[in-house]
Amino acid sequence: MGKKFFDSLILGLLIANYIYEPLPDNVEEPWKIMLLNAIFKTTSYLSLFAEILGLNNSMESMMFFSRFQSVPPTSDENVTVRDTTFNDIPVRIYVPQRKPKSLRRGLFYIHGGGWCWGSNAYESYDLLSRWTADKLDAVIVSTNYRLAPKYHFPIQFEDVYTALKWFLHPNVLENYGVDPRRVGISGDSAGGNLAAAVTQQLLEDPDVKIKLKVQSLIYPALQNFDMDLPSYRENSHFPILSKSLMVRFWSEYFTTDRSLEKAMLSNQHIPLESIHQFKLVNWSSLLPEKFKKGHIYKTPTHGSSELAKKYPGFLDVKASPLLADDNKLRNLPLTYIITCQYDVLRDDGLMYVTRLRNSGVQVVHSHVEGAFHGTVSFLFMKIGYRLANQYISWLDENL
Repeated sequence: MGKKFFDSLILGLLIANYIYEPLPDNVEEPWKIMLLNAIFKTTSYLSLFAEILGLNNSMESMMFFSRFQSVPPTSDENVTVRDTTFNDIPVRIYVPQRKPKSLRRGLFYIHGGGWCWGSNAYESYDLLSRWTADKLDAVIVSTNYRLAPKYHFPIQFEDVYTALKWFLHPNVLENYGVDPRRVGISGDSAGGNLAAAVTQQLLEDPDVKIKLKVQSLIYPALQNFDMDLPSYRENSHFPILSKSLMVRFWSEYFTTDRSLEKAMLSNQHIPLESIHQFKLVNWSSLLPEKFKKGHIYKTPTHGSSELAKKYPGFLDVKASPLLADDNKLRNLPLTYIITCQYDVLRDDGLMYVTRLRNSGVQVVHSHVEGAFHGTVSFLFMKIGYRLANQYISWLDENL
């Protein structure tokens, strides 16, 4: 009896120690974050173990473990849901059941997952799309795209752009009863990166006559040039998205060659001939003062040209929308950007807000104290529920 009690006590302490993560005081429901992080850590460790054994790439294992989150396209009393393809790209479409009084608004949504995993069928994305369709009385197109490590840049960009162009065709919009003057785009994390990139690309495409009314970017990844931003320094080990994981996502987007990841981690991956572009992502001039406090800007050390020759994608504006020049930015639509306090990607969004405003673009910025990367996906948390409703309310007012 005594030994069993002692063994149970030791086991309980070990489990508690594994789950416990010190968090800032302004984080709501910390134990929910700790439990989420414990699950995430476990799958990450198992994935890395499989990689060490040579079984597969750890990103493939993470995708395997995350598939349990997928749900089938199930219609309910408010929204009709179905899976189809737009020019061979899988999409999930949400159409309100109630009879429309006029043409509906349309929203094209791109899921996150570091370009390596994720799906429009994940329950969190399915629920967010349902809410958005029902509350806005809008048609939501939630797209998938091929993922790394099997597919690398620019495949993800091209898949999303292909599906978006298909949706924006006048005949397709008419078929779904969508008002061509009220179409927007949105995405979170890597999906926010893709949303920003394809929105820029549309400006240069003479074949697309219909213009987006708004873009809504939820904690987007917008540049890989400087991996030593204040947000990376402050949140390098914060739950859900650490600096090392974000760097792994970026490197896998372009190649499975781990030398790029190593160079990115040391912030020595940009070749000398591209150093001039750092002015476009210079946080010392683009971040608001409160986010620069206590940090000293370090001029990045240039890296070997060999990596850029092998994998030129990481220098492409389609991969890093913050590299776009002001002439391109000034023609972008009304923009809504959400950033979170405890997120390595916080400063990407903040710098984009500054650059867009400097270019004359109307921007609404919502910075959420106490929030962390992925918050909108965790609708069972109070802060996730509030932020999702805030996002939907903005769309309702502006789309």
